[in-house]
Amino acid sequence: MSIPRKVIIIGSGPAGYTAAIYAARANLSPLMFSGVQWGGQLMLTTMVENYPGFVDGIMGPELMEVFRKQAERFDTEIIAEDVTAVDFSRRPFRVTAGNRTDEALSVIVATGASAKLLGLAAEQKLMGHGVSTCATCDGFFFKDKNIMVVGGGDSAMEEALYLARLGRKVEVVHRRDTLRASKIMQERAFKNPKIEFIWNSAVHEILDVAKGVVTAVRLKNLKTGEPSERPVDGLFVAIGHQPNTQLFRGQLELLPNEYIKVVPGTTTQTSVPGIFAAGDVQDHTYRQAVTAAGTGCMAALEAERFLEAHPS
Repeated sequence: MSIPRKVIIIGSGPAGYTAAIYAARANLSPLMFSGVQWGGQLMLTTMVENYPGFVDGIMGPELMEVFRKQAERFDTEIIAEDVTAVDFSRRPFRVTAGNRTDEALSVIVATGASAKLLGLAAEQKLMGHGVSTCATCDGFFFKDKNIMVVGGGDSAMEEALYLARLGRKVEVVHRRDTLRASKIMQERAFKNPKIEFIWNSAVHEILDVAKGVVTAVRLKNLKTGEPSERPVDGLFVAIGHQPNTQLFRGQLELLPNEYIKVVPGTTTQTSVPGIFAAGDVQDHTYRQAVTAAGTGCMAALEAERFLEAHPS
């Protein structure tokens, strides 16, 4: 096996690319496994208007292309393979992707999190064209419009309350007749005059793929089986996120919600010295591109300091 790399980065969203830029500029010669589907969740978005530096906004995939080119400019080696196995039990750490296994003295995990979706055919086709999983990201585009939120937990109530400040009306669709959200979040939602609830119902179909935008949602009452159709301009799916941590079970300490646990007093250090976590894989609170990029920077700086103290 070849000489261990100083740092391997797993993942290629804002956190991974920012970590690569900082690591490369520190002469750590990072090796990044971007995955076959590179770029993270921003590859599923359309216009991004809240990332600093882009006055007129920028398309999500275009923003990720800029990130990638900047990382490559500083000679980050990028491999478009999915990592299939890791061994963090001892240094040098081992990372396997496809037919290759590489060793590294430090690893930055930036595999992100994936929004849980409804599983409807139109969902992916209309993602970024009326369907969204992030009110903070996309709510602005639905000013004074009819909005629907799917979910019954705290995340759904947070989305509904945020969207109520922007939209004409917000309808919350929930499969049951009671919410799972905390009492305080429920009270805030119930008191908001712009928020209405549709109970015991599920989204059956999203219209209109042929027009390329969301125009209405077909619901099904789960108790009576009765169908209904509601005109909406935006559908926000808020049924939770799943961190992409399957690879790291048994390798790193995870929180009960399966996000990577970072050591208290640090920003990105995991339970294994020399392994750092950045972005949505360890952040279940903010989940923004700019905060992910920030922790990518922190992970690279913490990896650099770790390598100075533990050069081999």
